[in-house]
Amino acid sequence: MEVVATKLEGVLVLKPKVFEDARGHFFESYNKTLFQNAGLNLNFVQDNQSLSQKGVLRGLHFQNPPHAQGKLVRVITGAVFDVAVDIRNGSPTYGQWFGQELNDKNKWMMYIPEGFAHGFATLEDNTIFAYKCTNFYNKPSEDCLLWNDPDIGITWGLSNPLLSEKDLQGKRIKDFVSLF
Repeated sequence: MEVVATKLEGVLVLKPKVFEDARGHFFESYNKTLFQNAGLNLNFVQDNQSLSQKGVLRGLHFQNPPHAQGKLVRVITGAVFDVAVDIRNGSPTYGQWFGQELNDKNKWMMYIPEGFAHGFATLEDNTIFAYKCTNFYNKPSEDCLLWNDPDIGITWGLSNPLLSEKDLQGKRIKDFVSLF
């Protein structure tokens, strides 16, 4: 597995080795030893999966400490533009974002550690998005940054996404007090 560092310290793109033949393909989406050898000594406690149609945007979500989550995300079917935003106090990249297309063809994954808001926009109908979490869901600790905050400036490639009520109510980063 190739592990690629991004401009945001700790956010990684993971490119698994894919074995293909006339029958289809096979790859390891998670292998504890390979991850540990790459410096990712993670303890996943929960797996989540969503189904979304083209044009859905989910995010920018995170959980505050002590319930913060690291996430290993991937696409099973379809495609997303996946985004992480640095919300770590004192970080030289605070408020900056990194985005990467993940899809069922490239089979890439992204690791988003604690201290980052996370979101994705679906690029195809019937996109199945899966993620492993390092902490359990805790509703009282969840929070959300505004998906189209001009101070963050994410280029989503969508002009009118389908959003949840929670995502419409996200905070502007200039009004946000990070607990990280």
